[in-house]
Amino acid sequence: MKRITINIPDTVDFDDKEALMAIASRLYEKGKLSLGQAAELVGLSKGAFMEILGTFGVSVFNYPSSDLDRDVENAKSYNL
Repeated sequence: MKRITINIPDTVDFDDKEALMAIASRLYEKGKLSLGQAAELVGLSKGAFMEILGTFGVSVFNYPSSDLDRDVENAKSYNL
C-alpha cells in the first residue's frame, strides 16, 4: 500500500480521519477505488462509508449516465 504525507495548516479544522475520508470519497467518485476498497481505506464498513459519502458531495451510485441509458434500453427489450 502506498503511503503519503500531507501538510495541512494548523488553522484548518480538518482531522486525519476527515482528510482520509475526503481522499477516499474522491478516489471512489473517480472510479480509482471500489466501494469496498474506499471503505477499507478509511476503516469503515461499506454501509457506513455509503452513509458518509453524501456529506462529501459524492453519490453512492458511481455510474455514468451513458451506462444508465444503455441499461434502460436493455431493460425495455425484456418488456419489464
